[in-house]
Amino acid sequence: MASKIFVNLPVKNLSRSVEFFTTLGFSFNPQFTSETSTCMVISDSIFVMLMEEARFAEAAKKPVSNAAASTEVIIALDAESRTEVDDLVKKAAEAGGAVSDNKMDHGFMYLHGFQDLDGHLWEICWMDMQAFLNNN
Repeated sequence: MASKIFVNLPVKNLSRSVEFFTTLGFSFNPQFTSETSTCMVISDSIFVMLMEEARFAEAAKKPVSNAAASTEVIIALDAESRTEVDDLVKKAAEAGGAVSDNKMDHGFMYLHGFQDLDGHLWEICWMDMQAFLNNN
């Protein structure tokens, strides 16, 4: 069974994307960084390879979709609290991203999201597992 995940995302401008995600608090692994790609560290086992579109197209061997015009994937990350969800979405908007329309509050689960500079969808979720288990 796999123990790590590497999500590959095409970006139009690598340096702008690095600046955007650095503002959100993410770091990058310099060992896996070049002029056309970099490895963003989400956790010890989750990584996002940000690749300039031409580099991404070489790897994909298929046309690169336009994330600003269509949804290719929604990347969902957990948060420690409702406040952390809201803070990350606010930081993304202030850094040039767009707030998504998907804020949901189910009591035991709270979600909100944003689009990054290239239109990729990111959903941030906090869940109270004890409350969830008590209701089910």
